[in-house]
Amino acid sequence: QALQAGLIDELATDRDDLLAKARAWIQANPAARQPWDVRGHQIPGGTPANPKVAQMLAIAPSILRNKTQGCFPAPEKILCAAVEGAQVDFDTAQLIETRYFTELTTGQVAKNMIGTFWFQLNEINAGGSRPLGIAPQTTKKLGVLGAGMMGAGIAYVSAVAGIEVVLKDISREAAEKGKAHAAALLEKKVARGHMSNEQREAILARILTTAEETDLAGCDLIIEAVFEDRELKAKVSRAAQQVVGADAVIASNTSTLPITGLATAVPNPDKFIGLHFFSPVEKMPLVEIIKGAKTSDETLARGFDFVLQIKKTPIVVNDSRGFFTSRVFGTFTNEGIAMLGEGIAAPMIEAEARKAGMPVGPLAISDEVSLSLMSHIRQQTTKDLQAEGRPAIEHPAFAVIDLLLNECKRAGKAAGGGFYDYPAGGQKHLWPQLHTRFYKADGQISPQDVRDRLLFIQAIETVRCVEEGVLQSTADANIGSIFGIGFAAWSGGALQFINQYGVQDFVARAQYLAEQYGERFTPPTLLLEKARQGQLF
Repeated sequence: QALQAGLIDELATDRDDLLAKARAWIQANPAARQPWDVRGHQIPGGTPANPKVAQMLAIAPSILRNKTQGCFPAPEKILCAAVEGAQVDFDTAQLIETRYFTELTTGQVAKNMIGTFWFQLNEINAGGSRPLGIAPQTTKKLGVLGAGMMGAGIAYVSAVAGIEVVLKDISREAAEKGKAHAAALLEKKVARGHMSNEQREAILARILTTAEETDLAGCDLIIEAVFEDRELKAKVSRAAQQVVGADAVIASNTSTLPITGLATAVPNPDKFIGLHFFSPVEKMPLVEIIKGAKTSDETLARGFDFVLQIKKTPIVVNDSRGFFTSRVFGTFTNEGIAMLGEGIAAPMIEAEARKAGMPVGPLAISDEVSLSLMSHIRQQTTKDLQAEGRPAIEHPAFAVIDLLLNECKRAGKAAGGGFYDYPAGGQKHLWPQLHTRFYKADGQISPQDVRDRLLFIQAIETVRCVEEGVLQSTADANIGSIFGIGFAAWSGGALQFINQYGVQDFVARAQYLAEQYGERFTPPTLLLEKARQGQLF
């Protein structure tokens, strides 16, 4: 490719051939000059003075800004280096590029991202959170209970990784729908030339669809991926365990229900674990592994090995309501919805979320999750807390969710509309009645406060997860927050956001937010202690 592009003159087979060809080339070209040093050289496509290039450059910065929201400086510096460098001689252009590059590499955003996406991600993938002294194991046959979007996605990525999969649902037809999802994904790869028909057929052949428990025989791992209902999960897990026996690991894909409680459905709770995938499974790189109170180290190691086997990134957390990712994600959506309830303009909430570095606004992502599911999870949580003799959780967002569900009959995107309208064949847009129902002219706050409320509430909840022992490492916190819930990638993750802000400054800002917007922003004891001792996470 470099030869075709003119970046090099010849290809050599080995070192001796390289030196021989180099000497021959030097002798044949005694007055060699680089193309750009030859008088009259023209940059291919033209300089910024070229009318076609100038026309493109007039809109390029705004297109770029729309993509980065000003959070990522590198693309902007690259554009600057290209435009400025094209108007000067080559040596000066190199100096311009060097200065921009140096500014980037010594900047805080680069430090945040290199620390997380290089050092911490490598630490995780090298087994930093895996129990020591346990030999690696390979999953050969996987049973997936539930062929909905999550179950079908898990079956797909596992089959692609070479694992035999039994995809079970209440009927063979329902299971076949899940397999059809995998077939559609593979068909796209074939159409793009990324895969042959034979490879596609081989992968599909690894997925057996069934409605019978007996077909699960021989599975060394079972993943339950049914609806978020404790009784249903217990029923299907118990039935599967009776078929596969005591040696198999039983896992739940629950996003919120405590694993320790779900493990009581099977006779060997030490073989029960949480494997929380994210939707869509085929695109999302993270799996949150949840260790229940009785989950053994061997089971944890087997879960960790399976996640690496299907080429996902594993983070390990201890059992807790909502675990880590769902718990922190809930603070993001609830804060956005609470701001709407305070009368803050919906377009501002969504726009400032993106400017803060979140990929999607809290109202849009709530529609994707569905307000009905959010309400159901809250009801299940309330029921569990009552059973434990603990008070129900209160949040100003709940009244807004209940209003949209009960009075407005708007349950989210799948139900036809929630905070947004979804016209057929058109672009989604915020539901106009949000303005008439919620907007208050005197309820507006600064854009900075909107951004900080959305980021700070997630970072504070992450610290609480560390404080309670749910999170065991900073790497799991940072990678999990970015890969699992889309926390602002420029910051390097939820805990690195605090580090780069300055722990003492973060505490001061959090205390201001607590005074203005509610005690949920009150800094946890661990954070205050870190600030007092001048320590980072």
